[in-house]
Amino acid sequence: MKKIAFIILIMTNLSTLAQNTMSPELLWKLGRVTVLGISKDQKNVIYKVNFPSIEDNKSNSKFYSLPINGGTPTEMTSTKDLLNDKNTSPDGKYIVYDEEVKIDKVHGKDFYPELEKSNVQIYNGLDYRHWDKWNEGKFNHIFYKENKEGSVGIDILKGENFDSPQKPFGGDEDYIWSLDSKSILYVCKKKSGTSYATSTNTDIYEYNLETGKTINRTEGNLGYDTNPAFSPTGNLTWLQMKRDGYESDKNDIIVNFKGMNINLTANWDGTVESFLWSADGKKVYFQAPIDGTIQLFEVDFPGLTKKLPQVIQLTNGDFDVAGLVSLSGDNIILTRTDMNHASEIFSYNLKKKTWLQLSNVNTTTYNSLALSKTERRYVTTTDGKKMLVWVILPPNFDASKKYPTLLYCQGGPQSPLTQFYSFRWNFQLMAANGYIVVAPNRRGMQGHGVEWNEQISKDWGGQVMNDYLSAIDDVAKEKYVDKSRLGCIGASYGGYSVYYLAGIHNNRFKTFIAHDGVFNTQSMFGTTEEVFFNNWDFGGAYWEKDNAVAQKAYTTFNPASRVEKWNTPILIIQGGIDFRVPIGQGQEAFQAAQLRGIKSRFIYFPEENHWVLKPQNALVWQREFFKWLKETL
Repeated sequence: MKKIAFIILIMTNLSTLAQNTMSPELLWKLGRVTVLGISKDQKNVIYKVNFPSIEDNKSNSKFYSLPINGGTPTEMTSTKDLLNDKNTSPDGKYIVYDEEVKIDKVHGKDFYPELEKSNVQIYNGLDYRHWDKWNEGKFNHIFYKENKEGSVGIDILKGENFDSPQKPFGGDEDYIWSLDSKSILYVCKKKSGTSYATSTNTDIYEYNLETGKTINRTEGNLGYDTNPAFSPTGNLTWLQMKRDGYESDKNDIIVNFKGMNINLTANWDGTVESFLWSADGKKVYFQAPIDGTIQLFEVDFPGLTKKLPQVIQLTNGDFDVAGLVSLSGDNIILTRTDMNHASEIFSYNLKKKTWLQLSNVNTTTYNSLALSKTERRYVTTTDGKKMLVWVILPPNFDASKKYPTLLYCQGGPQSPLTQFYSFRWNFQLMAANGYIVVAPNRRGMQGHGVEWNEQISKDWGGQVMNDYLSAIDDVAKEKYVDKSRLGCIGASYGGYSVYYLAGIHNNRFKTFIAHDGVFNTQSMFGTTEEVFFNNWDFGGAYWEKDNAVAQKAYTTFNPASRVEKWNTPILIIQGGIDFRVPIGQGQEAFQAAQLRGIKSRFIYFPEENHWVLKPQNALVWQREFFKWLKETL
């Protein structure tokens, strides 16, 4: 009898444990996995985990080695001798690296050395600030030196005011050794000042160590050329976008074979994120958005035959293949995530089509939680198209109850809305707080064909707004949705969407939240740093009075022009060093709301950029987010 009672008690405790739900504090205790590579002996995956510390307001890293076929991870004090160093030349003689070099005069003391206490910055062109940093006349340059102690580095871009790696996010993936160790290939946009800010034309350059000469390997292409790599048989391969100024153009895999550039994905209606060659050089594996997820694909390499390369989707399911790492026999090592789980390391067997989860950094935590449920819903848009809408339901969802519901507006505007796991816009956390989340794959999303992706450019306030309203109206028909408690939230272009919908929603929504959103398209054009983006998506400059497309962006599609119709509480969040969507956007929106007598709040993060990265700031963000919803919804 006592044994039965004990078992009942244990089962009760386990049941109670399983009913825990995600909280902001728990979210910011989760480990964040980054794979560093496969060990030299091909037996282990080497990775690091960043553990955020609220107390220290930073993240602390730990390093691990994990058997490639599964097993128990071993914590490592150093990974230096475990991995092959891609920056060491294949023959072992040289090392390539990058450093920042002062090239241009910018500060007052650069021009007037005797005035060394002056605090002045002087610019003769744009690109005077980028992402979250001011241009101080320093540029990323690539160096190489002999692989021995005391050797001196040689700057292969000496005197050039260009960046490689590319700012703001480029790293050592922007440069590689040739297989014969005779040259270094690197990605660079060889433009400066205003021409840099208005162009996306990066190229892949090859520097010859013996002659000191550089050639442009992608000179004929006007858009992005990135991610250089060599096939096992020595063919230069890279990702390419064709059109200058369009950062979200179709991204294709290009292979240079016997002097010819072969586009492996030209006839495939999608866009590539990253790729890996097969060991025999006959196939390329890549990841790409598809129908609200990111999946693994393969394409064969036909050489110079007239056969069209065939793209095949290898994986399928409600998850994202978040990153490709390496090949190991018949297995691809990669990371995977979904809306209920942060990234973990997996192995996918290409022959058996089976999955093996290798890392379990956060598994114990998730096993203790009642998880949200994600559902696919297909909604007919106002122009008769089928649109995927993700619906995220609270843990322990009860269809007989009514729930407040949030329309989530994705940024980008061309970013795919997939099974990603965000540490800010976390659907699992929103659902755990009792909200249904409606996340439409509206116009502009990748993964639904190139045409669908491109329909948002120059039409920010057009069909996409109908897509949003079609999604929320369709889900709101369900009896479990409390139609009197609908909210609308989003950041970046999603923030623009919030501001715009606030002027046209016809009282659908009871509250709004916008983070780093575009409020005034005219002042946005005048203060953002990557001008090419607005040139492309707005159709031109606001002073082009004869440009009907551009004028529509600055009048009809300008949220600031619809403020007289605002009548709903709005929370406005803004990063102080966000130069992509500068601080004035949030200030203008808050001032308009306040002067119109609308309940509003302005949350300002002086040291955050377009994101919120510091742990304590992130917790404030989450607490204020849910506090606002509790007050207004």
